Amino acid sequence: MDSSSSPIPLQQTPLASPKPSKKSFVTSLMEVATLRTPSFKEDTYLVSQLKSSEKKALQELKDKLAASDSCDGSMWGVKLLAGDDKADVDKADVILLKFLRARDFRVADAFNMLIKCLAWRKEFGADGVAEEDLGFKELEGVVAYMHGFDRCGHPVCYNAYGVFKDKDMYERIFGDEHKLKKFLRWRVQVLEKGINVLHLKPGGINSIIQVTDLKDMPKRELRVASNQILSLFQDNYPEMVARKIFINVPWYFSVLYSMFSPFLTQRTKSKFVISKEGNVAETLYKFIRPEDVPVQYGGLSRPSDLQNGPPKPASEFTVKGGEKVNIQIEGIEAGATITWDIVVGGWDLEYSAEFVPSAEGSYVVAVEKPRKMTPSEEAIHNSFTPGEAGKMVFSVDNSASRRKKVAAYRYIVRKSASV
Repeated sequence: MDSSSSPIPLQQTPLASPKPSKKSFVTSLMEVATLRTPSFKEDTYLVSQLKSSEKKALQELKDKLAASDSCDGSMWGVKLLAGDDKADVDKADVILLKFLRARDFRVADAFNMLIKCLAWRKEFGADGVAEEDLGFKELEGVVAYMHGFDRCGHPVCYNAYGVFKDKDMYERIFGDEHKLKKFLRWRVQVLEKGINVLHLKPGGINSIIQVTDLKDMPKRELRVASNQILSLFQDNYPEMVARKIFINVPWYFSVLYSMFSPFLTQRTKSKFVISKEGNVAETLYKFIRPEDVPVQYGGLSRPSDLQNGPPKPASEFTVKGGEKVNIQIEGIEAGATITWDIVVGGWDLEYSAEFVPSAEGSYVVAVEKPRKMTPSEEAIHNSFTPGEAGKMVFSVDNSASRRKKVAAYRYIVRKSASV
């Protein structure tokens, strides 16, 4: 970003605060879920921080594993019974502790889970599935996909099953048992790719974030597939998810929750974050930076951006109900090109951009005329090259609404090559 150009503080004109409204069914449900599921605290996997009883359980699990026929087992390239190398031992401890935590440090239960998982991975061919071409090109980047990282560095996996409301699509993917098994294999492949970028070492990034979009999800038709995915992941990928964020939660979430609940442990439920329709960007921004949130969810990240290295950081701001915000970027020289991205979660307000020349008597240029942005619109990406020095002004007018919006922008100024 060119140091000669700098944004000045946001100018805001607040109006009266909105009157309190009655709680919706989903809001009440979210509060109930929050009360029932205390916030999840992720483990560091540092043995030095374990309780004495937990250290004892870890050693007992190693002893049971050494005495079994599976002593040479490995997962994700990590031998579960490492030699004397500390780095190898540390990685093995991370995986063993995942199984212990999934079973509340009950050694016998954790051991049985571990042995069953090793057998499943061998039978399923899980170690090589990430490299397979399973022929689901139409689902890549749509149904389940890894995209960016959260604020703490966890890779993020997005899940959206709304496309299956189309009966032809549903039949093509889930039409019979063979198709369902192939889909499950593909879904495991997505998860394995995410796990492959984890550190799997004490103090590192050892789990992923899952974002599940419930918009248009055909709950009845996907019941069998959903149950199998949940069961398979819980049995064979313990503690691999740091947080589960549900977005676009519809009114019938209580039905889904009751359907999934028997398959979920209390520890899993404590990882839930529930966001109703209309609050997607506001929820995701709490955990994921705007430049890493996909554009369809109110962020600035497009699939093509991931091919160009780490995303350019964005500045976040909020637009209160009844408020107009102006973002001014000064010091733009004649012939320089300013390129910007700007987004407001859920839009539903007026946006415009103009260039204001520094010279007295010059005309203001309407780069983007004022227009109403609909909730479904994605981030704006545009550029402008002025013929004289001046400043850019972006206006976000939320005067007609009483609802607060989260927003973000970023820009870069490139000087003229002739300078």
